[in-house]
Amino acid sequence: MQDRPSIAPGVNTEHFNADQEPLTSQFAADPDMLELIGMFVRELPARVESLQQALARSDLATLSQVAHQLKGAGGGYGFPSITSSAAEVERLVKAKAEVDSLHEAVSDLISLCRRASSNPR
Repeated sequence: MQDRPSIAPGVNTEHFNADQEPLTSQFAADPDMLELIGMFVRELPARVESLQQALARSDLATLSQVAHQLKGAGGGYGFPSITSSAAEVERLVKAKAEVDSLHEAVSDLISLCRRASSNPR
């Protein structure tokens, strides 16, 4: 049986689907990037919390800001799916999209963040 990479310490795995593979950075094989990737992944629980709180308060400015930060950082640390998902959240906020669409997009982004792993496969 193949060992699966561990989920980032501190990440709430309550809603994590065990059938989903952890999300590994495209740069995980680069030893020079491992520490930076680890720092990024360790910060994700705080960003997830910010997303959840902003959504609960309907604080679209904070929601857009956190999504924008994740959009830029995700790709820089080798997580393009986080970048794409965060860009969608940011787009929906700017477009003043329906609440259900925004909730779904934020949920997708949070799911990706929770799956992020700093361990190479």
